[in-house]
Amino acid sequence: MGEAPAFIADDLHTSFSNGLHLKLNEFETATVIGNKTYVIGGINDPTSTGVRIFNKSTGTKPKPFKGHSTILLNKDRILIIKTNSKSNDSIWFLEVDTQFVEDQKKKFETEVVAWSKGVIGDAERPIVISGPSGVGKGTLINMLMKEFPSMFGFSVSHTTRDPREKEENGVHYHFTNRSVMEEEIKAGKFLEFAAVHGNLYGTSVEAVEVVADAGKRCILDIDVQGARSVRASSLEAIFVFICPPSFEELEKRLRERGTETEEQIQKRLRNAKAELEQGKSSGLFDHVLVNDDLEACYERLKKSSHGAFELLNTETEVFDLPMDFSLSKINEKILINSGIDERRIVLDLSSMKGGAPGRTRGLCMYTTGN
Repeated sequence: MGEAPAFIADDLHTSFSNGLHLKLNEFETATVIGNKTYVIGGINDPTSTGVRIFNKSTGTKPKPFKGHSTILLNKDRILIIKTNSKSNDSIWFLEVDTQFVEDQKKKFETEVVAWSKGVIGDAERPIVISGPSGVGKGTLINMLMKEFPSMFGFSVSHTTRDPREKEENGVHYHFTNRSVMEEEIKAGKFLEFAAVHGNLYGTSVEAVEVVADAGKRCILDIDVQGARSVRASSLEAIFVFICPPSFEELEKRLRERGTETEEQIQKRLRNAKAELEQGKSSGLFDHVLVNDDLEACYERLKKSSHGAFELLNTETEVFDLPMDFSLSKINEKILINSGIDERRIVLDLSSMKGGAPGRTRGLCMYTTGN
């Protein structure tokens, strides 16, 4: 529970007038930012009980309690660290004034906050591979997966169509209904999406994050329109476009497959012509590779990805956080001070990146003292 970032809007917004005493129970903390007070609840997962937002400051100060402790970061987000937990599952950020939150406020025209889970260490950049039908990108991706079986993973797409025989939810697709997916698209939780034959298909931020959580580099096999949407998102990816040596060669390959009718071939050729024009001239892609010879193109694909094929070091030291601790901030370091012993845990935020609607990565945690 708690892997997906939570999005909270008007249904969890409350206000009160000056002079009203704010009572906190033993499972809540309050953080004051300007003229607003953010009351955060929850024990195992801070997002589970939501956030109450009050429009007037009461002077209530953040305090440790049975479950988590909070500290304000740069007036745009609140850091929440769970007590009595493992360091690799203890860090959350409540974003209150980041760019993502501001964008959502404009869309929903109401008060908005967003959750992002903190992750120790970094993730390798995903690879977005595009190209017209018949160019051979599927074959190239299969060659990558065969040579580096433990290094890459595919995100599981969402769709609003019904499952076909033997299709499993969460394996072949995340099957969902249209209203839910439309709301999540509006909430900024999808990197790209498209309507195909009356159904929606798309790649969610969470689906890509899950691959990174497993210590793998995510491969996205999407069309040029989808690649443009991903480029416009906050996802830092490597964009590769595969093209044929000529349009005539592409048509030859499509016909040699013998799997489509003439009408389908003509439709694919029309789409391919538009994709080739966009792929080569838009500046969208970091690398444009010509698949004139499969083996040679594959070697160029590996070289173009800047060390993408080196084994990832995903191991990080895991600490046990105490039942009671206090937080203090020095520059970009958070000091987790335990009253039980002289040990001090340091959370370094200097390489922090990402955020809602995905993870906040690049964090470093280590101990000092005894």
